[in-house]
Amino acid sequence: MNKLIRDGRVAVLYSPGYGSGWSTWNSDIELLFDPAIVKMVEEKQFDELKTFLTLKYPDTYIGGLEDLEIEWLPVGTQFRVEEHDGAESIVLKESQEWITA
Repeated sequence: MNKLIRDGRVAVLYSPGYGSGWSTWNSDIELLFDPAIVKMVEEKQFDELKTFLTLKYPDTYIGGLEDLEIEWLPVGTQFRVEEHDGAESIVLKESQEWITA
């Protein structure tokens, strides 16, 4: 899987706006990391991104597309994307407090 890495950090795509999720509403994990998508989001090229997605990921739900943001996580960071009413957030494994029975 291709990932965009800069200065020891990986670009992770998520959609924090309410309404529809990005990675949580799509099953293809590559949508979290695709370097081409990251670059288009950085440059706010959303029309080009829609065309790209139609060709490379034809079954992708594109709601929340224009709300996409990039979170730069250190390489090797374990995380998950949580969603509430379409608003996604990145949760780091190390930030979770676990209870033992």
